[in-house]
Order: sequence, then C-alpha cells, then structure tokens
Amino acid sequence: MPVDPSARVAPTARIHPDAVIGPETVISDYCVIEQDVRIGARCVLEPYVYVKRWTTMGDENEISAGTVLGTDPLDRAFTGERSYLRIGNRNRIREHYTISRGTEPESVTEIGDGNYIMTSGHIAHNSRVGNRTVIASCALVAGYVEIEDEAFVSGGVVIHQFSRIGRLAMIGGNTRVNSDAPPFFLYCGFNIEPVGLNLVGLKRAGFTPEEIAPLKKAFRILYRSGLKLDAALEKIEREIPTEHTLHLVRFI
Repeated sequence: MPVDPSARVAPTARIHPDAVIGPETVISDYCVIEQDVRIGARCVLEPYVYVKRWTTMGDENEISAGTVLGTDPLDRAFTGERSYLRIGNRNRIREHYTISRGTEPESVTEIGDGNYIMTSGHIAHNSRVGNRTVIASCALVAGYVEIEDEAFVSGGVVIHQFSRIGRLAMIGGNTRVNSDAPPFFLYCGFNIEPVGLNLVGLKRAGFTPEEIAPLKKAFRILYRSGLKLDAALEKIEREIPTEHTLHLVRFI
C-alpha cells in the first residue's frame, strides 16, 4: 500500500497514487507529494511542503512549512531528464528551503543524516552534504558543492559551485566561499580566509588536546610558514602524520 495505514495525512494534502509514505509519518495540510516519491517512517511534513518527483527521503526527517524538495535544477544545461534528490535520516530542514535534484540524467543531489538546515536558503543541483552538518539561515550552496561531515556554514554564506567544505570546518557569517575550505579550520571575511582552528567544533566533536595540537601545527605550516603548498603538505605528512592531519592533506 503506497500510504502506510499508520501514516496521518491531512484531508487537504495531495499525494500521488504512486508515492510511498512510510509508517507513522505525518503529512500536514496543503502538502503536495508527486509521483515517484518515497518518504520513510516517522517523518513530519508541516503545512505547504512540496515534494517533487524522484525525491527519496529516509526516516525521522522534519520538514518545515513552505519547503520545496526536488526542484528542477537552476541550470541552463538541464534538459528535463530524470535525476534525483536523496535525503537520509533524522534531518531537520526548516521553513522556506529549496533543494534541487541533479542536472545530468540519472545524477543525484545527496543529503546525508542528522543535518540541521535552517531557513530561507538553497542547496543546488548535484551537491553532496554529509552527516551532522549545520547550514544556517540564508546560506546559498551552489551546484556540485561538497560539504563534509560536521561542517558549520553560518548565516548568509554564499558557496561558489564546485567548492568543497572540509569536515568540522566553520565558515563565518556572510563569507563568500570561492575556493575549497580544508577541514578543521575557521574561515571568515568577504573573501574566504583561514583564521585558525575551529576549536569550538573540534571540542564539541570530542577531540582531545592531543588530537588538536597536531592540527594547530598543521595550520601554522600551511598558512604561516611561508612554504609553498606542496612543501607544506610534505612537511605535515613527515612531521605530524596523525589520522586527522592526513585527512587534511588528502582533502587538499
């Protein structure tokens, strides 16, 4: 049965007969669910949520009012072919948000698990968001962007297409990201500039002082030593080869 008997669907909601709605999911007033949509168990869709074709959502997601998921990509190369938006489990997507599906046929925009995506922003086609990230209000994520696990994107940030945000990086408010932001560091300024470690994020993630110290040294080698990039990366690998510094080197 496409709509599980335990799901609660408001009488004003519109669900295509081919859509699949999981157990105990709540579909509120004036939601629209198109065909070829799958929504998992125990999700909550507030009023006026629109889930478009070829969108898949896992369990226990909370989608706030006015959000549109699976929109056609804002890309002039898009030809109308089938592509996908895939959303994992336990995500919170707040009011008036849009997330596009992929541009190329059969391509995917992907959102992982446990993300908190705040109000009035956009994630564009073919982007990949990892797990447990925070994307604050009015941030704009362009196409083909990758945001690794536990990154924090502050309000008003604009991320240029093809940019990458590393694990546990923090991007300060209103920053323009027009290049990659390696993991573990804090960035701010109109043009993205590294200013130190994301110490708050690292400590919240359970990093010990012994794990943080090599990252501090890696930051100094990368951005304060005057070495060229290849030489700085080689020095990090040679002198402080920890799990996290090697992830940093691989990212760059």
